[in-house]
Amino acid sequence: MGEAMSTPAIPRPAVATDIVLFTIRDDSLQLLLIRRNLEPFKGEWALPGGFVREDESLEETATRELREETGVTDVYLEQLYTFGDPDRDPRFRVITVVYYALVNAMDRDVVAGTDADEAQWYGLDALPPLAFDHGRIVDYALQRLRYKLEYAPVAFQLLPRRFTLTDLQTVYERILGRDLDKRNFRRKILGLGFLKATDTYRREGAHRPARLYEFVEERFEEAAGGGVIFQFN
Repeated sequence: MGEAMSTPAIPRPAVATDIVLFTIRDDSLQLLLIRRNLEPFKGEWALPGGFVREDESLEETATRELREETGVTDVYLEQLYTFGDPDRDPRFRVITVVYYALVNAMDRDVVAGTDADEAQWYGLDALPPLAFDHGRIVDYALQRLRYKLEYAPVAFQLLPRRFTLTDLQTVYERILGRDLDKRNFRRKILGLGFLKATDTYRREGAHRPARLYEFVEERFEEAAGGGVIFQFN
C-alpha cells in the first residue's frame, strides 16, 4: 500500500471588514472616521471596521463594527471591493472586504465605543492622515460613488423624504466636486420624470419659498430602462 499523501499547511490570513460611510453635512460631502485606541496606529484616524468572527457573515461583521465603534445602526451596506495587499497591516496578513453606505446625517448620532476613542464626521477636502491603506480605500469609494451617480438614485439616500431642487443640486455638486449650471440641472432633472412636486414650500432666508419634491422610485425604474440617465455637463 502506498504512502498516504500529506496535506500541506495552508496559510490562513485574517479577514476584516471596513466601512466607508458618506453623508452631506455642513454643505460638504463628509466621511465617518474613528480615532483608534489600539495599536497599530493608536491615536490615528481610520475607517470603522474590524475582524470577522467565525460565526459571522461579512455583512454581520460590518454592521456590528459600525454599531460598536460609532453607534450608527440601521444602515443599508453595499459591498464595495476587497483589499488584500500583503503588507497593508503591519501585524500580519489581513484581507479586508470594504462596504459603503450613504446616509442622511440629520438623524445619525455618532458615539465612539470599543476600540475607538472618538467618532467624527470629516469633510473629504479636509481628511486627516488615515491609518493602514484607508486613504486608498476612500479614494476608490469616492470614484465608485461618482460613477454610480450616473445610473442609480444614490443622491436621494443623502436627502430627507422631501427636498428642494437646490438641496438635490447641492448633493450632486458635492459628490462630483464641481459646480453645475442651475438652469440646465433643473431642466434635466425635472425632464427625467421621477420627481413628484408637492404642495409644500420651504422658505430659505430672504428668497421666495422653494417648492418641495419627492423621489418616486417607480418612475425612476421606468426612466432608467434606457440606460445611463444622470449626466450633467
